[in-house]
Order: sequence, then structure tokens, then C-alpha cells
Amino acid sequence: MNEAIAIMIERYQCRSLEDYLQALREIIQEIALLGLWRGKFFDKAAFYGGSALRILYGLDRFSEDLDFSLLAPMKDFDLSKYIAPLTKELEAFGFDVRVEQHAKSQKSAVESAFLKADTFDQLLIIEAAEDIIKQVHRGHTLKIKLEIDTDPPPGFETQTRYVLQPIPFAVRTYALPDLFAGKMHALLCRKWKRRVKGRDWYDLVWYVANFPKLHLTHLEQRMRQSGDWKTGKLMDQEIFTTLIMGAIDKLNVDQARKEVEPFVKNPDSLIIWSQEFFKEIVVKIQLA
Repeated sequence: MNEAIAIMIERYQCRSLEDYLQALREIIQEIALLGLWRGKFFDKAAFYGGSALRILYGLDRFSEDLDFSLLAPMKDFDLSKYIAPLTKELEAFGFDVRVEQHAKSQKSAVESAFLKADTFDQLLIIEAAEDIIKQVHRGHTLKIKLEIDTDPPPGFETQTRYVLQPIPFAVRTYALPDLFAGKMHALLCRKWKRRVKGRDWYDLVWYVANFPKLHLTHLEQRMRQSGDWKTGKLMDQEIFTTLIMGAIDKLNVDQARKEVEPFVKNPDSLIIWSQEFFKEIVVKIQLA
């Protein structure tokens, strides 16, 4: 096994198959970011979403996908030119990952692709224990979705963060108040019908505890773009409070807790969740 990968694996202290799968997914994510950096992808785009929080800011839950936003709208953005450096980097560290790019719908501003790898073979590469590997069926595929918003709403700032493994490299990402705005947009406006994405609520708790400043104007711009804020009135603290309290009133806490449990190391941290809990903590959000 590559020495850098061995060092990366050690930090996870894997004991179960799920531990190894989460570690494998995250290591592939980080190497993919390294490949994108080598390909100059971050000259045009910024990393955001749950994986950005996890990899760049230490969010204590795992995240499945890699989400990016262009720095400015670009109708002719071509994701395919960045695929080669990404796959080359993964191959250099011993991973056999293929990239399947999805054709963009005319109605969608999102370009997407899937990183796919044979789970069994990749576990062999990271030298998982034999009893762990035996639990995986041949042909099982590890998937990581990669999405790029090619028509981002205005009003956000970016900054550079550094990742030190497998080698030091730089990643452009949204500033934290704008990352928080993106998370609140997902929490308030995500169209999941009766399903609840508990990961959004987990991240809300993390933001309030660690980086509670929210860029309200960027949240408004995101909601205008998605059609969830159509009035000419500017969003203010009173309106935001009404929106978030309304979302909490509608929240099925049990469903939210159940959805996020597989992604956290300590499910006991979810026991305290209730509508009263969320109403108490959201008043700590600092609007900017």
C-alpha cells in the first residue's frame, strides 16, 4: 500500500466494514480534490457543501458527495477537461476509479458525474482485514457523486484552505458565512416531499456551535434563484426567524435523527434533538 494512503487510513481507526467504507470514500474524495487542484479546477470553481465542511473544517460527520460552484455563471463550462487529472491522481495512488459524466439537461445548471470503483478491489488496495473484505459482495460499487453549479447566485466570497494529505495542496472554498447560507437554503427549501434530511439539521447544530455567522443576503439570493423567495422585500432578521421557526415546527425529529445516524460516530449526540432544542439554538445564529 502507498505510504501516504497508509498514514491516511490510520487516522480512522477502522474496526468495522462501515468504518472502512467511510474511510475509503473520504480518501478517494481527498485524492480527487488533489487531482482537481492539479488540473487548475479551483481557478474557476469553489468547494462547498457537507464534504467541504468535513474535509476543510472538521465537521464530525461523513459526507457522500463532492459539491462545487463556479465562481461566476458560465454556460459553456466543460467538466470533461478536468476528468483526466482527477483520474490520473487516483491511479497514481493505486486506486482504480472510473468517471461517468452525465449529460446536462437544458433546464439544469448543474453538471454532474459519478466516481465509481469496485469496493472489493479498493479494500484490497488499502489492505483491509480479510474478515472485513469477506463481508463485501463481488461487484459491489462504491459511488461518489460530483456536482458543479454552473449558474451560482451572486453575493458570496471565497477563501483558500489547505489539505495536508496525501500531500499538501490548496482548495478554494466558500467563506463560512456563505457556506452556512447554502446549508440554510437546503434546510429551508430542499424538495424532499415527506422525507427529512437529518444531515442538514446536524450541520445546523455544528454551525451554531462553531461558526454561527450567516450571510443573510446570500441566503436571500439563493432563495430568489430557486423560486422560494419571490417578493421584492429584502430578507431581514424577523423574516428569517419566521422561516426557520416554521421549518422547525414542521420537522419530524425522529425521521431526521434516523436519517443522519449512519453518518455520525456518536449517535448519542442526537438524543437531545427535539423541536424545543432546535428553537433554542437557532436564536444564537448571527446574521451578517
